[in-house]
Amino acid sequence: MALNRVAILTAGGFAPCLSSAVGGLIERYTELDPEIEIVGYQYGYHGLLTGNKIVFDEEARANASRLHLFGGSPIGNSRVKLTNVDDLVNRGLVEEGQNPLEVAAERLRQDGVDVLHTIGGDDTNTTAADLAAYLHEHQYELTVVGLPKTIDNDIIPIAQSLGALTAAEEAAEYAVNIIGEHRSSPRMLIIHEVMGRHCGYLTARAAADYREWVEQQEWVPSAGLMKERWDIHAVYLPEMDIDFGTEVERLRGIMDEFGNVNIFLSEGAGVDEIVEELEASGEEVPRDPFGHVKLDMINPGKWFADKFAERLGAEKVMVQKSGYYSRAARARNEDLRLIKGMVDYAVESALRGDSGVVGHDEEDGNKLKAIAFSRIAGGKAFNMFVPWFEDVMSTIGQPLKAD
Repeated sequence: MALNRVAILTAGGFAPCLSSAVGGLIERYTELDPEIEIVGYQYGYHGLLTGNKIVFDEEARANASRLHLFGGSPIGNSRVKLTNVDDLVNRGLVEEGQNPLEVAAERLRQDGVDVLHTIGGDDTNTTAADLAAYLHEHQYELTVVGLPKTIDNDIIPIAQSLGALTAAEEAAEYAVNIIGEHRSSPRMLIIHEVMGRHCGYLTARAAADYREWVEQQEWVPSAGLMKERWDIHAVYLPEMDIDFGTEVERLRGIMDEFGNVNIFLSEGAGVDEIVEELEASGEEVPRDPFGHVKLDMINPGKWFADKFAERLGAEKVMVQKSGYYSRAARARNEDLRLIKGMVDYAVESALRGDSGVVGHDEEDGNKLKAIAFSRIAGGKAFNMFVPWFEDVMSTIGQPLKAD
């Protein structure tokens, strides 16, 4: 397929892969055909609607490898849903009476875009599917090839989304310093709140990475430097059935013996109960343009801290969130390898005119392919009974029960 112009946009929340994926796409197209023009719509679909774009010139293309050294997104993100007309009108992105899909489609038509690469999660890529369907219905054939980005690895049916492995490593390193606070009070409760709306993967993987660090250290118990005080004592995920009574009794024993309790908490754990409590009290639950509860506004970490603090006899409570530390990090080695493979395949798909989201298809033997947009969905649950996470739970002595 002959291409003249390729466009890239990144959307949704950040993950430690965006800068590298953008750089990788620029590198690959430049290797194959430096005559193909590459543009980036700034701030995702926001820039597509407003026409805010940059052209990657010769300097940008020659130095695209530098993007692998940085986190964040060089072209910017936003949360924009093209089918949420009222929200877009209120934000001034379209005018009353305009169809946002038509506005976006016309922008792509005017810009002469042959291929659109979207880098984002399920919302980003299902929005791309809506756009591609609209264009097809109106006789404008655009190839849309998505790359899967989520730090919590929750895209159906993709085995491993970009950014999640790095985010877990970063969250584990963040926890090392936070848990170092455990001797700042005789009875200390530390809650490390990790991002993850519906899926506990990131919390689980971060816990496994942190425990690997714990096992590698040399401890000096007679000097007060004890493995038991630095270890994780509980992990709570959205997929779990959490028996607060049993957990209070178990953790109270740890607090009594060692003087601290360290919890890894997925921010999505307990959200249904929190929302129910808020709505029962007459409070309005804040939601984003996609209808998702704004987790940073309802504060799951504080809710869990309030549940446990008094019952554990904690004298001091610390709730720390690693999400913004993790999600804008530069991609680490495992992710860089994953990004390279997916980016190369995405470009091949674009040249074939094959639309879809590139990923290893869990429903087809983990085969790398462009998965049809109609099969993409969010909210994939984490399988808690994978051996590496069962090892974590067995080691810390917490019963593992599915919700």
